[in-house]
Amino acid sequence: MDDAVARGRFASRSEAFREGLAVLLREEREQEIEEAYRRAYAQRPQEERVGQDGLILLQRRVEAEGDAEPL
Repeated sequence: MDDAVARGRFASRSEAFREGLAVLLREEREQEIEEAYRRAYAQRPQEERVGQDGLILLQRRVEAEGDAEPL
C-alpha cells in the first residue's frame, strides 16, 4: 500500500484503504447476487421455450431494422 501511495496512485494510505475496501465490498455483493441467481434458477429453471421465443423476437427486430443477416 505504501508503494502505491508513493507512486501517486493514492493521495494517502487512508484513501488506498477506502478504495480497496470499496472494491472488496463491491465484489462480495456481486458474488452474492450471482449466487442468488444460481439458487433461483436451480429451483425454477428457465423453460427452453422462453429462450427460443426471445431469439425469434430478436431476429424479427433485426430483420425489421434492415439487417437481415441471420443470428
